[in-house]
Amino acid sequence: MQDLLFTSALLIFLYMTAWFVPAQLLKNNGIVDIAWGLGFVAVAAYLLFARDIVPTRSRLVLWGMVALWGIRLSAHIAYRSRGKKEDFRYQNFRKKWGGYAAIGAFFQVFMLQGLIMVVLLMPVYVAYHYPTSAVYPHVFRVAGIAVFGFGFLFEAVGDWQLLRFGMKHGNRGKIIKTGLWKYTRHTNYFGETVLWWGIGLYTLSYENGWMGLVSPIVVTYLLTRVSGVPMLEKKYKDNPEFQAYAARTPAFFPKWK
Repeated sequence: MQDLLFTSALLIFLYMTAWFVPAQLLKNNGIVDIAWGLGFVAVAAYLLFARDIVPTRSRLVLWGMVALWGIRLSAHIAYRSRGKKEDFRYQNFRKKWGGYAAIGAFFQVFMLQGLIMVVLLMPVYVAYHYPTSAVYPHVFRVAGIAVFGFGFLFEAVGDWQLLRFGMKHGNRGKIIKTGLWKYTRHTNYFGETVLWWGIGLYTLSYENGWMGLVSPIVVTYLLTRVSGVPMLEKKYKDNPEFQAYAARTPAFFPKWK
């Protein structure tokens, strides 16, 4: 499995470096968010189809889940970002870096996210390297697909509702409180976390599949403690409408009313 890990790291380094160049020319490091999902799809496909790994049905299903998630996410972000300025997170980084913006972007944005990609691809390494487990593999696969499907639909529907809300005249600067967003303030992050747990569950159908659980654990930590929920909560901490919304709506786990 070390060979898969090394190959993945090298591919991701080259991939992220390739995206870094246009990001600097356009002065928009938010491009990395579009590259994010597609990177998983490309690397997982290369490891499966361009090497001496047998593309069994179970491995193809795992790649399909990664592809479905990655392509939809990148397409959504690309559509949402068209014609807009650099995301506020990267603008803040740019101010912090000053005259070293390019160096800061290379290491703190592109290479850091590349490193996280290497880690989050752990279920792929496990599935591509180890044989099917003898302990209830079909149970874990069915459960994994079901959990992934729920999380994927939750995130996709939430993103679509937010996009439609933002496109309506008069909603600029307002907080969405309808649809799935009336159950959790961070619908997309909750869905993202759930789908990764689905991928982790699916990986348990392989020998040493427990190693694949590294990915959902890392995603859960990052989205709830580092770059997801905390960053947006901080952005809206002085917004009265958001504070009223937060008083009755949970931040992450949905509260069905």
